[in-house]
Amino acid sequence: MSADAPVTLYTTTWCPFCQRLTADLDATSTPYERIDVEEHPEAGEWVKSVNDGNRVVPTVKYSDGSHATNPPADDVRAKLAELAEQ
Repeated sequence: MSADAPVTLYTTTWCPFCQRLTADLDATSTPYERIDVEEHPEAGEWVKSVNDGNRVVPTVKYSDGSHATNPPADDVRAKLAELAEQ
């Protein structure tokens, strides 16, 4: 995870849910790191490990180690605000 980004998005280029999430986060200049699970097989394995063996994208990993599958951008921003207060 990047030191500048408190959240990592595990995505693919063809996923409409990934595109929506990144567009919504970009609209509010929310920082994130994006990892394409098709280009990085080890990232895809991590995604499967937290989604009952399924490679579900987008999967989001926060700097505290927690994760969420296909969250709305508002939930991501709320979690980031919570992390910033810690």
